[in-house]
Amino acid sequence: MEELGARERAVLALERRGFAGPGAKERAIREQLGLAPVRYYQLLNALLDDPRALAHDPITVNRLRRIRAGRREDR
Repeated sequence: MEELGARERAVLALERRGFAGPGAKERAIREQLGLAPVRYYQLLNALLDDPRALAHDPITVNRLRRIRAGRREDR
């Protein structure tokens, strides 16, 4: 199995961090990754279904999968 690329690892690393205040995460996405927040969340959502991401960072991926599943149930 191939390893995750640098951008995918950076997305997961950003998700591990905590952010203070509204807009701080979106600002970090733009400044650190050079991505629009919409594109970031598209990449993140795809990563949650990628077995390589689960192997790389199971705690973060499983936490985000639980959050995503909860939001889908609320709909």
